Amino acid sequence: MKGVYGKVLEIDLEHKTSISEDIPDSIYETYLGGKGLATYLLLKKNKPGIDPFSPDNHLVIALGPTVNTKVWGSSRYGLFSKSPQTGIYAESYSGGAVAEYMGRVGYDAFILRGVASSPTVLEVTDAGIKFHEAGDIWGMEVYDAQDAVRNLVGKQSGIIVIGPAGENLVRFSLVANNYWRSAGRTGMGAVLGSKNIKGLAFSGTAKKEIAEPEILQELWSQISSERKTNPVMLGFKAKGTPALVSVLNEIGSFPTRYWSKGTLDGWENISAEGLHEQCNVRPHSCAKCLMACGRLTEVIEGRHKGLKLEGPEFETIYSFGGLCDIPNINEIVYLNDVCDRLGLDTITAGNLAAFTIEASRRGKIEEKIDYGDVDSIASLLNDIAYRRGIGNVLAEGIRHVAQEWDMEEIAIHVKGLEPSAYDPRVFKGMGLAYATSDRGACHLRSTVFKAELSGQIAPDEIEGKAEIALDYEDRLTLHDAFITCRFYRDIYVWDGLAKIIQGTMGIKLNHDGLKKIAANIRNLSQRFNIREGMTKKDDTLPKRFFTEPISGGKVINPQELEKMLQDYYTLRGWDNEGIPLSKEV
Repeated sequence: MKGVYGKVLEIDLEHKTSISEDIPDSIYETYLGGKGLATYLLLKKNKPGIDPFSPDNHLVIALGPTVNTKVWGSSRYGLFSKSPQTGIYAESYSGGAVAEYMGRVGYDAFILRGVASSPTVLEVTDAGIKFHEAGDIWGMEVYDAQDAVRNLVGKQSGIIVIGPAGENLVRFSLVANNYWRSAGRTGMGAVLGSKNIKGLAFSGTAKKEIAEPEILQELWSQISSERKTNPVMLGFKAKGTPALVSVLNEIGSFPTRYWSKGTLDGWENISAEGLHEQCNVRPHSCAKCLMACGRLTEVIEGRHKGLKLEGPEFETIYSFGGLCDIPNINEIVYLNDVCDRLGLDTITAGNLAAFTIEASRRGKIEEKIDYGDVDSIASLLNDIAYRRGIGNVLAEGIRHVAQEWDMEEIAIHVKGLEPSAYDPRVFKGMGLAYATSDRGACHLRSTVFKAELSGQIAPDEIEGKAEIALDYEDRLTLHDAFITCRFYRDIYVWDGLAKIIQGTMGIKLNHDGLKKIAANIRNLSQRFNIREGMTKKDDTLPKRFFTEPISGGKVINPQELEKMLQDYYTLRGWDNEGIPLSKEV
């Protein structure tokens, strides 16, 4: 099969051995690569009901067929496992430049199983694998750890690491690369930590054969020619994701004070305009990207003067700025940096900080912490990463802490994962997206909010919403099978996706053929979750979204969600309980 290597490398960490496994062409034809291949491997390798921290919980590092090709937005990799945060299917992606190095080792995926006997850095090359003792690196924060691994392997490599949070098995810890880029959600850092892996370094010179490079060249040139006129590209380069701060505040869907309000007083201070006015900001891109959505930011005044990082992204601004009521962009940059150094997912970290504030205000805990209290929040983040005091409780995730503090009616999550900033009381299609997402509440499995914001369908409309949400989900599932950046969703629509498959793998597909492969992949992740005990009752939303109005009385009621769910199940080819009827495996 062209466009892929046709093999994966399984590494036994306990015995320090590896074996190459050939993958039949039929698997690529059915599931492509990336998410499709990784999910197939997880179902094949993992035993049902296994503990996420078990040595037998496999971690798959996967690449798509676009890596190391002339496809804009292709410098990305994915991590797949059973999540220690949710107990179900886990996937998380990261950009930067590291995928370019991974792709030259000569495999489509790397599978880790077992546990290393001591802290280890794993070097993976086209000449073989090496196990490096990493006792001196274990305990280092993320930035220092990346430098230390680079010095250890002594060559130009793509490097990923975990921070102290991952070492201490914080269930929402991340995997980082290129200093600030991260696979943030679902706790993949904790899976690596449970295996005693501090980091991995990838290098090689392998090349794969592309089916029809002229198609990719034509697509590359076409998109390159649009870089100065395309409004999507121009928008991302000018403001990045923080542009959404003003959009969501203006329509009352910017979660504030732990999901009790839809607008933050003083939001202008933390908007894209506020960021650019108060800090030195330069656009920054991943390898092979025209968007340059990243913000290389330097604080220029105040107590954090001189602090530099890439960020903050919109979701970090919402989680600390909105949920924790901190209308100060410099302080959000600071909290972003704290999380990055420790290796914490900022969406979950901000949600848990705000949840802790509510617990304190309600007298559920003895600790005193309040909205806007930046230093107490920073201290709390450190306590979580090092499992000190109440940080040890919070490190177990929202479901555990809500039960411990008798606050389950207040907690906001779906299947153990906190939502992003698109409040389903305003964006009802996002209620469906959160309820059906295979990794828990997630705005990236189906970005139907784009349709709701653009006027394609009204946010309150229920009829026809599932069809649009599924269309977005299918397209984005293909992006994850290629592992291309989601911000190219409006650049590579159905026609562009077909060209990418044909150009890389030589597979010619029409619209129905593309949707069939997307459905195959989605059915795999659904089967994984059903095998792990998930049922239809889990496809729901927090009760507060049904009962607690925001923004002029808006709620989403259970009947509306049920209508969208049944429409979605039908369109997916599932029964009324959300079980796929197709037997394709």
